[in-house]
This record gives sequence, structure tokens and C-alpha cells, in this order.
Amino acid sequence: MPDHPWFVASQFHPEFRSRPTKPQQLFKAFIKVAVENTNQ
Repeated sequence: MPDHPWFVASQFHPEFRSRPTKPQQLFKAFIKVAVENTNQ
């Protein structure tokens, strides 16, 4: 998606294995890009 800064598509469920102290890479990357693109 060329007009979006970040895009993800997934058919697995990483949320079942993700923990607050050990997040899955998918969630870490999503939060990182969301913070970087926040208009503060």
C-alpha cells in the first residue's frame, strides 16, 4: 500500500504467544511505527 507508512497482513494469531514483557515482533513493529507517526 504505497500511501500508507506501514502495512501488515496476517493469518496467524501472535496475540496468543505475546506477553507484556516479551511481545511478538509483529506487535513491537506496529507500536514503533505508530509512535513514530504520531502527530504530537
